[in-house]
Amino acid sequence: MASAGKKKTTMAKLTRENRVRERRVLKQARKLARKNAAMHAPDDPETGAQAAAAVAPEPGPPEPADAQAQRAVADEAGGPASDQG
Repeated sequence: MASAGKKKTTMAKLTRENRVRERRVLKQARKLARKNAAMHAPDDPETGAQAAAAVAPEPGPPEPADAQAQRAVADEAGGPASDQG
């Protein structure tokens, strides 16, 4: 049963835990991106680097970790990310 006592988890701890979760999501997205890039890489590494540079999106404002994770999963599945929230 839940206690009616005082909450003992500090905001600092909750913030740290959220940051850890976000980093895990970003790490998974980077891992999937590397995996997909390796699967689609041509035989010539020099041309692959040029092709990757040509396809890279222009930098913009950072997006939330949830959106990046959804985009990575959608890219892996080959379809658009569904907006769940």
